[in-house]
Amino acid sequence: MAVSASARSHAEDLADFVAASPSSYHAAEEVARRLEDAGFTRLNEEDAWPAQPGGRFVVVRDGATIAWVVPSDAAPHTPAQIFGAHTDSPGFKLKPKPTTGSRGWLQAGVEVYGGPLLNSWLDRELRLAGRLAMADGSVVLAATGALLRLPQLAIHLDRGANNGLTLDKQVQTQPVWGLGDPTDEDLLGELAASAGVNAADIRGFDAVVADSARGAIFGKDDAFFASGRLDDLASVHAGVVALAELDEVPSIAVLAAFDHEELGSASRSGAAGPFLEDVLARVYAGLGADDSERRRAFTASWHLSSDVGHSVHPNYAHKHDPVVQPLLGSGPILKINANQRYATDAVGAAAWAGWCETAGVASQEFVSNNDVPCGSTIGPITATRLGIRTVDVGIPILSMHSARELAGVTDLHDLTRVAETFFSA
Repeated sequence: MAVSASARSHAEDLADFVAASPSSYHAAEEVARRLEDAGFTRLNEEDAWPAQPGGRFVVVRDGATIAWVVPSDAAPHTPAQIFGAHTDSPGFKLKPKPTTGSRGWLQAGVEVYGGPLLNSWLDRELRLAGRLAMADGSVVLAATGALLRLPQLAIHLDRGANNGLTLDKQVQTQPVWGLGDPTDEDLLGELAASAGVNAADIRGFDAVVADSARGAIFGKDDAFFASGRLDDLASVHAGVVALAELDEVPSIAVLAAFDHEELGSASRSGAAGPFLEDVLARVYAGLGADDSERRRAFTASWHLSSDVGHSVHPNYAHKHDPVVQPLLGSGPILKINANQRYATDAVGAAAWAGWCETAGVASQEFVSNNDVPCGSTIGPITATRLGIRTVDVGIPILSMHSARELAGVTDLHDLTRVAETFFSA
């Protein structure tokens, strides 16, 4: 089936979004930039916020961002429709004193971040990106072009490589970035130069490694989209596009893009932290809500927790449930787990079916094979923190946690269409 022009355009825009978001800090700022272009006002957490309804606002905390639209007729007990996602992805993060090397090579000292498929990072042109905390108290974003590579050992020197390659996380995941003596070079200088600042003024940094290749549409009928960081920038992008196009809404429409999901979400900018609760408390205070009215609003609210899930893999079908086998390109997925690794319940499943039907989008279900441990995401965490009914959804992909993941072009567009319907519900 041919991909529509709107679905293709959406995927191309996602490629732009990922390219602009090599780190969670860049992703949060790119969300804010796009929403400001759409008429949203950026708020600082340390300032007083506008109290009147009818506003469109965005606030950034580290690598997370929350944006919302308040209806013009909002009352203290008006519910919220929250679309949640996360900005971080598995990979590598620079260690302190990251300039290393030996035998004439310059290398980067990195630490494994989350649970990446290590082998997928081999033989790719990689970039550095993150934030720099400067001596004058400012924080600047920095991102290099293609700079690093993890070169694989030639098969002539490891005849058993095709029988199963295992990488030592300390010794064999340190990428090369040049030739020379590490005592005479400074990797942070490359980041500083990309941001136009002096490396000597850097007092702290949070920097990650990212794939430098642009996302690409390919395959028969242009069905496939491959890119780095689809987990979970695909969902963040869907939420941004949907929120930016809203006009008047019946409920408070909220996009919550958290950091540190790949580490368990326990941080000031993660879903287990206070960020969303802090923002909602201030929004409802601006509407004159007391504690009881805010709790009434939460009871009537919904959280659509969107993260990628597994498409059935043609080469590893035994790893999937033998009956429930979502297929890439056949619609977004509803994620279900008996042990509440996903927060979906029967009422949430019915609501999701209604939103998909209204959007004219087909949906699939995902459940794990009983012998394969199930992952989790922000859904159960925010449901536990706030008591808001939560539904875990997403798109099916292959190569999850790879340096370059594979999605369906139509699924990406369909998720955005459902998000638009959800915000307007």
